[in-house]
Amino acid sequence: MAAHFDRVAAGDLMNSELRHLQVVREPTRPLLVILGGAKVSDKLSVLEALAPHADVLAIGGAMAYTFIAANGGAIGNSLVEPDRFGDALAVQRAARDAGRRLLLPSDHVVADRFEADAPSRVVAEIPDGTLGLDIGPDTANRYASEAANAKTIFWNGPMGVFEMEAFAAGTQTVAAAVTDSPATSVVGGGDSLAAIHQLGLADRIDHLSTGGGASLEYVQGLTLPGVAALER
Repeated sequence: MAAHFDRVAAGDLMNSELRHLQVVREPTRPLLVILGGAKVSDKLSVLEALAPHADVLAIGGAMAYTFIAANGGAIGNSLVEPDRFGDALAVQRAARDAGRRLLLPSDHVVADRFEADAPSRVVAEIPDGTLGLDIGPDTANRYASEAANAKTIFWNGPMGVFEMEAFAAGTQTVAAAVTDSPATSVVGGGDSLAAIHQLGLADRIDHLSTGGGASLEYVQGLTLPGVAALER
C-alpha cells in the first residue's frame, strides 16, 4: 500500500522499536544478550546471528538443556531436542571463534514432575527421573553479574517456568539485575514482558519491545518488508 502514496511515515511505536533495536545491532559494548525459552529450534537463527555479535550470550530456559546435552552433560528428563545438538555446538563454535563468551547454566532447580506443587531442589547436574525447570541461584547470580558490567542488554525469553512460583527465582533475579544495571536495556518477547510487568519493573527498562518475531529478525540484521516499504 505504501507504494501508492507520495508521503509515508512510521508511527511512534514503530519508530521507538527501530531506534531502540538499532542499539542492539550497533551496541555500546560490552553487549549482553540473554536468551531463554523452550527450544533451540525456535530461536536458532537468533542464536546464530547473535553468538558472534554479543560480547556475552547467556542461555537460560529449557533450550539450555539441548546445549548441555550436546556437550555430554546430564539433563535427566528435561526437555531436549537431540536433532539440534549439531546446531547448538555450531553456535558455541561461532561464539568462540569470534572471541565471544557463551554461558550455560551451572546449576538447576529440578523437580520430578512438571507441576507447581512438585517438591524442588537445586542441583549441579540433573539426575535421572527429574527435569530442570529453572536456572539455579549460582547461575542466576552469574548472569546478574554480567548485567552489572554490561553497557547494552537485550533480553528475550524467561529463565525457567516463571509462571510457577517454585521455578520463578531465576527469571526474577535476572529481571532485577537488568533493571539495576546502568546499561541501555531492551526486553522483548511475551513471557519476558509478562515477567517484567509481574515484578513491577516495567518503568525501569529503557525499551519494552512488543515487536515479537519481527524484533528478533531486526536484531539479526534482516530486512523487514514493512520497514523497507517506508525507506524510499
